[in-house]
Amino acid sequence: MKPEEIEKESFRIILNEIGPHSFSERELPIVQRVIHATADFEYRELIRFSPNAIDAAIRAIRSGCRVYSDVRMIEAGIGRPLMESFGCVSGCYVNDANVAETAKRNGKTRSETAMRLIGADLENAAVLIGNAPTALFEVLRLYAEERIRPAFVVGVPVGFVNAAESKLALTESGLDFISVSGRKGGSTVAVAIFNALLRLAKRSCE
Repeated sequence: MKPEEIEKESFRIILNEIGPHSFSERELPIVQRVIHATADFEYRELIRFSPNAIDAAIRAIRSGCRVYSDVRMIEAGIGRPLMESFGCVSGCYVNDANVAETAKRNGKTRSETAMRLIGADLENAAVLIGNAPTALFEVLRLYAEERIRPAFVVGVPVGFVNAAESKLALTESGLDFISVSGRKGGSTVAVAIFNALLRLAKRSCE
């Protein structure tokens, strides 16, 4: 089978096995792509959308927003040709020498420090967090204390220490978000969500 045929068949299987659901026409492809990336149907119960998340994401993407992520794996997994067709530019500074030096000096994680140094540039940007709860907490702090508001946040950090807590805080923040509850998540999930949003943005242009 050709790659596109394999993907089409995979999505057919997922839709067949996902069972009854209440996802909207635009939410469903996002959920399908997350399950496709993880082979984990539990995400059907875990994924969370703020009421205006998809509208906010499509507007931001179509306006050519900046896209910031907490780890390089996310930046590498984004569908770059489609993203760049909207004029969007991605950035991840976790490996930047200044970030590493500042993080070490302050006793903070590099992902958290990167978000802090990006600072005001997060305004109206897409923020993709798949690894570091500290990075997500910093985005929330910048919003609460400095009123820096991203266009939308894909907040799905994975792990056992503060991952669930950071995602719960995101859902209570007032920001537009897509997230998952509990410990699950990760860079693969963040990439799947954003790539699904890119496809929805393209469809809205057709």
